Formats: sequence, structure tokens, C-alpha cells
Amino acid sequence: MRGVILLALMLLVNACAPAPDNAVVSRAAIDSGASSLPPMKNFATHYPQAAPRSNNDLSLDFIELAFRMESGKDLRVFTRFEGPITIRVTGAAPATLGPDLARLISRLRSEARIDIRPTTSPDASITIEAVSRSKIRQVLPQAACFVAPNVSSIAEYKKARRTARTNWALMTTREHVAIFLPNDASPQEVRDCLHEEVAQALGPLNDLYRLPDSVFNDDNVHTVLTGFDMMVLRAYYDPALRSGMSRGQVANILPGILARINPRGTATKARYVTRTPQEWNIAVQGALGPGRSAGQRQDAAYSAIKIAQSLGWQDYRRAFAHYAMGRALQNGDPEAAHKQYEMADLFYARNAGTDLHRAYVATQLGAYAITQGNGAEALRIIGPHIETAHRRENAALLSTLLLLRAEALELENRPAEARLVRLDSLGWARYGFGSDWAVRAKMREIASLNPLK
Repeated sequence: MRGVILLALMLLVNACAPAPDNAVVSRAAIDSGASSLPPMKNFATHYPQAAPRSNNDLSLDFIELAFRMESGKDLRVFTRFEGPITIRVTGAAPATLGPDLARLISRLRSEARIDIRPTTSPDASITIEAVSRSKIRQVLPQAACFVAPNVSSIAEYKKARRTARTNWALMTTREHVAIFLPNDASPQEVRDCLHEEVAQALGPLNDLYRLPDSVFNDDNVHTVLTGFDMMVLRAYYDPALRSGMSRGQVANILPGILARINPRGTATKARYVTRTPQEWNIAVQGALGPGRSAGQRQDAAYSAIKIAQSLGWQDYRRAFAHYAMGRALQNGDPEAAHKQYEMADLFYARNAGTDLHRAYVATQLGAYAITQGNGAEALRIIGPHIETAHRRENAALLSTLLLLRAEALELENRPAEARLVRLDSLGWARYGFGSDWAVRAKMREIASLNPLK
């Protein structure tokens, strides 16, 4: 009898947070030896994109991002770096960190118009210290990476944590910030931490579930700064703003800033997306977080769906609730999980800025089709999303989609094409998953979906 094995694809990168708020789970390490796999691939070109947005909506998002922390604590004043910003790397940095940081700095300068440049000076505005995951966990057990103010090393942070010195809420301006990244994770995970933490070091300390196309979102789907994120950071460093401003002062000035940097948004119709109640946040975290039984995860996902329905949501959050239910169901009831993924894709398709979310869902729908021996259906599902994963610079997702495509081609009796696609996937998998053993484990996992094997 054919066994139905669904791909248990976890969200590839979990949120990194400003310390001492809740952070992230651990990540895979990289083998130190030579690889027997094809050379690692990386993304040479960035394709900036931003979903059309009303300046009214953007203003509300900006204020909530700038004046609240992830913990829900309000911030009294607006803070940022004043003047030119310098950034340096210390510690045992992996080989990919330098090129990825150079690309990020280039984007921040060109897209966000921020005066930021690399330095080796110990007086840098932002210090990135590359340390082992074990050192990070000694400080924050559940963190993969984090950012802290007014320190320049993890040793210094250990001494100053839980003091006024490292309390974001007491700051009136930003002068020195440290970012702690793992140097023994996959290249993509290091890069994703880099993007999220540099964004928080420069700008917002909050995440909002209602933002589908942003790294400032606890769903952790976007891990490379998006067009929306760059627009937020550009507004953050507009000359009309300065550290120490109150919420009201920023709100009064913001419409003029947005009219300059997002002129199309002046005429775009506002959506006025409602705030996300804390009950929904808790339900989603319960559905996807660790330490829960299958029944508890399903109950939490059901609560998230019911809250979304009761509030009349038709947006991205409704889709994400169904995705969470699919994840909660997939091991015990793959048929029911499949229906939830289809519902998620239906709601995602109705909302702009959700192309990457649909690509994640496509891995689940495509995997299901493969377990049913339906290669043609799997190819139909997977095909449109391969370019999305490439455009969004998600190598782990891209390699997963390519490996699924290879299995679908095998089912369609196209072995020569399958071999070429599988070979193409490996270079991306080395960047996305890191170590040879992790890449080979992913290959075996996806191959096991194929009933012919």
C-alpha cells in the first residue's frame, strides 16, 4: 500500500529579535571539511519589489513599528542613528558574511538612502560579532541571533544585560549597537540573520503580522529586506525626522515624508487593515511553536482560524491561519492538511505581496501530488514558484522546489531532465542548507515522497 509522506518543511528562518525579547530556535551547522557536492551558488542580482501601498496605511504601519517593541511595550520617543553610520565585523566570520554584508550595505545606500559604510574602527556605530551558536545560547537559550544597544561584544552584553544600559525603551538616540550572528549555521541563515538584525539595529524594533511583504513580521517568510522594508528605513532616516521626537511629532511630519518617497501612495486607496489581537498571535504561536502535542497545535490553529473568521479577515492573516492548521494536521491527517493548504493558497492569491507565501504552500501541495504519484500535477503546482524563490533570494526554498520538480519529472518518465534539475538544485542547497549532510538529508527526504522509490 502506498504510504503518504508529506514534506515537513519548516519555515526556513525563524525571527531574530532585539534582546531581551523572545528570539528564535536553533539552526544547522556547516561541515568544516571539503564538499563533494557541486560549487555553492549565490544570488548576484537583487530585484527590488514593493506591493502598491497607500500612504495612509504606510503611515499607520510606520508609527506602530517605530513606537512599540515586539513585547508590546510602547516606546516614548523615536530613536535612530544621527549622522553617518559605520559598520564592522568582528569574531570568526564565515566566508559568505563579507560578500553578503557588502551587498546589503549597497542596497541600504541605494534604496533606503542611508549613509552607511564599512569600517574596521572599534568605535563603529554597528558591530557585528560572529560567534558560535553555543555562545549565543548561553545568553539567550532560544536565540539564533540578536541585537543589543550600547555594547560591542557578547562578553560585554553578558555584563550589561538587564540593566538600563541595554534597555531599548530608555534610549533617546542610537550611538552603538551590537549584532550577534552564528558563525556555524548555513550561509543563508547567517545572511537572513544579518538582514533582520541590521534592519532592527537601524530602525523598527517591532514586528506586525499584518505586513505580508516585510521582514518586520513574525511569520519569518521574508528574510531578505523587501521593497517595503527599504521604504520604511528610508522614511526612518529622512532629514525631517530626528531622535527624541514624540509619537505625535513623527505622525505630523510623516505624511510629507511619504508623499516625497512614495508619491504613488498618495492616490492609492487605503485598506486600513485592522490591528492583530494578541489572542490571534498567541494562537498562531501555539500552532507553530515547539513543545506542543499534535492536538494542542490543532486546537491553537483552529482558534486562529475562528478569530480570523469572526473578524471578517480576508487578508494574508486568514491564509496564514489555514497554513498553520495544515502544518498541525499534516503528520496525522494528510488529506485534511492538504485541504487547509489549498485554503491558504486561495486566500494568499487574493492578496498582493504574498508570492513568497504561495511558494511555501506550493512545496506542500507539490509534495502531496508526488506522494499520490501525480507528477503532472506536481509540475503544474511547482512551476510558477521557482522563479519567485530565485527572485526573493531564498536558496533553501529554491532548492526544495527544484528537488520536488526532479521527483515529479521522474514520475513523468523524464529521467534525463530530472537529473539536470537535481544537479541544479545542489548548488543552491549548499547555500540554503549548508553542510553536505544537511543537503543530502534534504535530498533523501524529498526522494522518499516518490512512490516509485
